[in-house]
Amino acid sequence: MHEENKAAANGCSKSRSGTQNEAALLALMEKTGYSMVQENGQRKFGGPPPGWEGPPPPRGCEVFVGKIPRDMYEDELVPVFERAGKIYEFRLMMEFSGENRGYAFVMYTTKEEAQLAIKILNNYEIRPGKFIGVCVSLDNCRLFIGAIPKEKKKEEILNEMKKVTEGVVDVIVYPNATDKTKNRGFAFVEYESHRAAAMARRRLIPGTFQLWGHTIQVDWADPEKEVDEETMQRVKVLYVRNLMISTTEDTIKAEFNKFKPGVVERVKKLRDYAFVHFFHREDAVAAMSVMNGKCIDGASIEVTLAKPVNKESIWKQHFNGQISPSSENLLGFPNKEDGHQKSLGKPANFLVRLNGQHSPGPTEVERCTYPFFPGIKLTPISMYSLKSSHFSSAAMHLDYFCNKNNWTPPEYYLYSTTSQDGKILLVYKVLIPSIADGSQSYFMPDKLCATVEGAKELAAQFTLLHLDDRSLQFCQRYPCCSIK
Repeated sequence: MHEENKAAANGCSKSRSGTQNEAALLALMEKTGYSMVQENGQRKFGGPPPGWEGPPPPRGCEVFVGKIPRDMYEDELVPVFERAGKIYEFRLMMEFSGENRGYAFVMYTTKEEAQLAIKILNNYEIRPGKFIGVCVSLDNCRLFIGAIPKEKKKEEILNEMKKVTEGVVDVIVYPNATDKTKNRGFAFVEYESHRAAAMARRRLIPGTFQLWGHTIQVDWADPEKEVDEETMQRVKVLYVRNLMISTTEDTIKAEFNKFKPGVVERVKKLRDYAFVHFFHREDAVAAMSVMNGKCIDGASIEVTLAKPVNKESIWKQHFNGQISPSSENLLGFPNKEDGHQKSLGKPANFLVRLNGQHSPGPTEVERCTYPFFPGIKLTPISMYSLKSSHFSSAAMHLDYFCNKNNWTPPEYYLYSTTSQDGKILLVYKVLIPSIADGSQSYFMPDKLCATVEGAKELAAQFTLLHLDDRSLQFCQRYPCCSIK
């Protein structure tokens, strides 16, 4: 083990004085008692730490660290991160040259320590003018598989994925919104570990892999936003999915009131899913147990507790792609930039208040800013080379979505009317020439706005929401974008 430690300590001697670097890292190991091993492009410090007994820490104990100076190593980094708690494992990504790759993963022994690290070390000035970023590391074990034949059943998809990849635990398949005998053209494949999922993705990602004669599309599934147990204990709203589009809110309310009359406060239905609000939590929990798997209008429904969202931080979370797909009081647009939905539950790539009001203006949004130092190199890029999470405007999302699907840009036509009090109210009609047909030639919301900007945002939001499954036949490409 001593020779392994020595070899690992000498692994970055090309960028720092070999003797100086080796001495610093060996001193750190001697002081802490941790071992250090370099393999597969990363250097592992600990994992487990000395004297550790039992299994590794659970999910949620690891943080991701970015923007690390390339000539900074464990002897400087570990003492900083020890301020938040006991480190189980520190993994620094390494270049062949001996420099680090600018990021690392730090696993603590508890979730509380990981959260403290995020709180005290995110945007921490680790060197003069050098600020690191620290956020939760998502140990994703789930892949999104797109372009699956819609007639395939769950068992067929599960068996096929087990044949071509290892470590498959389960497959999640959702029925088509309009034809419950078919799937939606995609599935989520759950693996036994992040490593198994990563190896499967590596095998399938080239874009030439076929299932049933179809070239499939592979990406990491969008992770769900975790909600703490204390908050979930107060939830009295149920999230109901897999409804028929024709099912009404009154029907849903009547069905959920059957097991105990008068317990449902209200229902909000959106396409093929709904939120059922109860007066009391105990009734919501009881109804979830009774109604999950029941049939309403011929469709077998899935019922779970809705996940609340901190409304004050909702837009900040959206910028980071962290919105949960089954969040109460929020409406998500389908992730149609790739022609499919990569989130579990209801789509959640762009969010809008249910009452149809326009998106928060700049003063309402907590912007994420970084220092702009003299001499920083700027590179011209196209907005279409970015990910959808870089946009906070519905109009920008719609333009981006159309470009990704090789459609012509959306066309906006402004109309006005006068309210009873003499105020001019506005609404936009949106036309997407590439998909205009006899059944749907334009999109127009059913609400008016007092400002041009508000009207355009609302029209774009409405259009994104109502681009249903029939538009997927026009999607010719699927842009893969890795989360981690």
